[in-house]
Amino acid sequence: MKRIYMDNAATTEMSSAAINAVTEAWKVYGNPSSLHGAGREAFFMLDKAREDVANALGANKNEIYFTSGGSESDNWAIIGAAKAMAKKGKKEIISTAIEHHAVLHTLNALEKEGFTVKLLPVSADGYVTAKQVEEAITENTALVTVMMANNEIGTIQPIAEIGEVCRSKGVLFHTDAVQAVGHIPVDVKALNVDMLSLSGHKFHGPKGVGALYVRKGLRLPNLINGGAQESGRRAGTENLAGICGMAAALKEATENMEANNAKIIPLRDKLINGLTAVERTRLNGGRENRVPNNVSVCFEGIEGESLLLWLDAKGICASSGSACTSGSLDPSHVLLAIGLIHEIAHGSLRLSLSEHTTEEEVDYVLETVPGIVKYLREMSPVWEKIVKEEK
Repeated sequence: MKRIYMDNAATTEMSSAAINAVTEAWKVYGNPSSLHGAGREAFFMLDKAREDVANALGANKNEIYFTSGGSESDNWAIIGAAKAMAKKGKKEIISTAIEHHAVLHTLNALEKEGFTVKLLPVSADGYVTAKQVEEAITENTALVTVMMANNEIGTIQPIAEIGEVCRSKGVLFHTDAVQAVGHIPVDVKALNVDMLSLSGHKFHGPKGVGALYVRKGLRLPNLINGGAQESGRRAGTENLAGICGMAAALKEATENMEANNAKIIPLRDKLINGLTAVERTRLNGGRENRVPNNVSVCFEGIEGESLLLWLDAKGICASSGSACTSGSLDPSHVLLAIGLIHEIAHGSLRLSLSEHTTEEEVDYVLETVPGIVKYLREMSPVWEKIVKEEK
């Protein structure tokens, strides 16, 4: 059976460019910190990768710090900024109710250390406004952290406007751009951000490698103490192969973004239109300001986990939301935050496309999903109750 992969928000297939870059880097065995020829060769590869990542973000290469992925980058940015500003007497952090758990759990940990956290509500379509942020900021606010694109429902937040508010108030601003980088234009200067997180495996790079942009002049506490790697802020010999693979993937994704999105968006919209044509199905997130590859819907009267198992049996790889919470039976905090009741939130389906997705695959999904939904509803007491109430 041919497998149709529509879970690219969880992870992506490594590109040929990334695989080639990883392979070439594996051949270079020198330590980038060594002064001999083998070390210099590794250093030059590392430096070139840093420059490529910086160019893709509109940053300077000395503002890019390599990490193990988006979660580490989020933790470093948030904890580092919070502790730096606490020294100035500011211990309040503002975020939103729909952030990734890498952010929310970090904020929970900081609350236990005496920080105050404000989680702003979002609209029914999953958006927060710059005005909300402005009204929430006080003289005690140390940091604002708002994700650029939501990993479950695909909403793109007004980061540039929020960043402008934060800058005018003298408040640090971080954005988790893990689902945005490589998919929509990202320019750190235009976005007015002080820190930005990204992860390589979201844009056809390898897993286990990411980066954190830190605006020049902003000094975060060291993440790992030891050697002088990453300007002395994150000790440990660099993952050269992973970094080179990520940089190659990001360069390719950025250069081909317009062409890729011209292909993906019509397929995304075809899926949205076809799936929402199913009785009592709703789109999660707005149609506007949405990442090109995200489709998120809820089918009333069914369990999303059952739907996923049936789709897998039919050769379709999908998810009900964040891959980081796939083991949880609780409904998505994102769907609850946009106002869905538990019974509806449980019936969620997320399909995330890539430039490799074909129209034939989309047609197959649209042929397959309605039949599975109908079958599951016929066995569902929740659906039976809905039908009775309508009569």
